Amino acid sequence: MLGMSDSTAFPRVRVVVLNYDGGEMTLECVESLLATDWPVDRLEIVVVDNGSVDGIAARLKAEYPSVRVLEPFANLGFAGGCNLGIRATGDYDFVGLLNNDATVAPGWLTPMVGALQRARAEGHKVGAIAAKLVFHEQYRGITIEVPGAARPNRREVRRLGARVTAIRVDGHPVPPGSVVADEGFHAPEPPVARDGEELAWWTGKRGSLRLVARVGEQPTTFRVRLSAATRQPARLVGHGVTLDVVLDRHPRWFELPLAPEPFDVIQNVGSGLFNESYGGDLGFLEPDTGQYDEPAEVFAWCGGAVLFDSQYLAEVGLFDERLFLYYEDTDLSWRGRLAGWSYWYEPGAVVRHKHGQSSGLGSDVFRFYTERNRLLVLVKNAPARVAVRAVAVVTRDLLAHVKGNVVRPVLTLHRPSFAEVKRRVKVLRSFWSLVPLMLADRRAARPVRSRESLMVWNRTKDTA
Repeated sequence: MLGMSDSTAFPRVRVVVLNYDGGEMTLECVESLLATDWPVDRLEIVVVDNGSVDGIAARLKAEYPSVRVLEPFANLGFAGGCNLGIRATGDYDFVGLLNNDATVAPGWLTPMVGALQRARAEGHKVGAIAAKLVFHEQYRGITIEVPGAARPNRREVRRLGARVTAIRVDGHPVPPGSVVADEGFHAPEPPVARDGEELAWWTGKRGSLRLVARVGEQPTTFRVRLSAATRQPARLVGHGVTLDVVLDRHPRWFELPLAPEPFDVIQNVGSGLFNESYGGDLGFLEPDTGQYDEPAEVFAWCGGAVLFDSQYLAEVGLFDERLFLYYEDTDLSWRGRLAGWSYWYEPGAVVRHKHGQSSGLGSDVFRFYTERNRLLVLVKNAPARVAVRAVAVVTRDLLAHVKGNVVRPVLTLHRPSFAEVKRRVKVLRSFWSLVPLMLADRRAARPVRSRESLMVWNRTKDTA
């Protein structure tokens, strides 16, 4: 970290890191922050230990005396924990948030501060700068294209392309977690063991499989076993090689070369508004090929790596602690947009993120808060038609699950399944309990931009 005699020329920056049993990941995060190219007396690192039992708070105090540690002795959630760190005594010009499962490059802070300073000098209301979040690992991979992917029958809601049932790298099976799929794949299914399936992943029209790059390893070939629900032309793309094939119900092996050099994969380059009612990562799961190398205005920012102008927070407020976890950044971004603020993405601020390590993507906790909070944020901020439609769709889906998982099995003398119905009822019950509070906030707001005008940021994303 810089230790310059004229450090008072640098703005004062606070970076808040939330720890919830992050263990060594939190220490790695803090160590990367301590190596930031910024004067030591103008950068304050605040770690909020959110009711952890990992002993990291004591280690931080003993091993990193310059780091400020706050201990609420309870889990305040992401919203409450970050608010505690932001509100802590002391002055600053800008305040950042960084996930504890992320690490920063030494020069990450300078371009973010510079962007906010320029905005202030030019009189623009830029409330936050989003960093360039890439996944911690690098990858090599192949792409599978099935242009004719379709729904094979009326009961199937997905468009099915190729079915991946086994993978080999240099002739060997891959360890669990070594290969990941992008958003072009549907959720994994249980493999059919009697058919020799080792896994079961369906693509849509286009999907990529990516092998995690390991230090000291130089794999050269990627073999994949594919089939299709119906006879389908397909294209397989590897490093410098394209195979045009025809897939059918009979699984076959195909081999493609892997690139000698691995690549980065993007997690977030700012956040967007999708299908009018979903917040999401821009650039998610795209290979980083330079397509996001220029600063750009974005609808929202991701709370995993962001720098705020203190004036923005003073005007708009902090996170809504009733949300506890997930969508709290979308809510604060939306509130700022309605108040006339904007946000930009800065490609020079590179942050590497172990995605989902701190919160458990796909867990029951994740699903509950993302599904409930998405609806609450819409009720609070979106045009009324958008909020009403979203609630109606979720209610319709619940009734469909009641019919399919409970009523139909009972009528056909089969055992009903209540798990998914109970989960969805829990989401809606909690949602409706908080609706009056969200509506009160909506009525109290005095937006300078109309709610409908922000729909210009909407993007369509195929979710089938």
